[in-house]
Amino acid sequence: MDFSAFLNFDKAIFLWVEKVFDLGISAVITPILVFLTKLGDSGILWILIGLLLLCFKKTRKVGATVLGALVIMMVCNNFILKNLFARTRPYNLEVWKDWFVYPELVKRPSSFSFPSGHSSSGFAAATALCTSKKAYVIIPSFLLASLVAFSRIYVHVHYPTDVIFGALFGIVYGVIAIFVCKWIMNMINDKTKLNFFRV
Repeated sequence: MDFSAFLNFDKAIFLWVEKVFDLGISAVITPILVFLTKLGDSGILWILIGLLLLCFKKTRKVGATVLGALVIMMVCNNFILKNLFARTRPYNLEVWKDWFVYPELVKRPSSFSFPSGHSSSGFAAATALCTSKKAYVIIPSFLLASLVAFSRIYVHVHYPTDVIFGALFGIVYGVIAIFVCKWIMNMINDKTKLNFFRV
């Protein structure tokens, strides 16, 4: 797919980010965003949250939904969409090298760029966490997912459009997981005597 139509938008966002964070706060914010971006590597943060919730009866359904969303995200996003669109990472695009210098804040990913996996996994998990119906869970989840997604732009491994579409796809994965996992858990409850997913 030709992403040239997005380049001016992506460039403008990158320039704005660099301008804002060069105003004396980059020394403070950089370690935080690097930490957040590493926290989102391979979706490990969200996997741990899902597994933790799975351990307790009251949160088991939510935990299973989070893990289900991450499985759907991995299959659709990382195995299908990334290879389908095959977008070059910003630091490998020749014209990009004329505009920006890769800061080497994190190791360069070898996978394709679009859509952002960190963004997709974060928003898929946050959407799945909506099944908790608790604002003190939902709001921090989306805030954390947004910060992790933004960190991918900040460390220059994704174009802004990768992150935006990654977040949107993540929400879709999360919604799909809510319905699919509910159906599976109800079927398990109805057909077995384990009551694993009954509160």
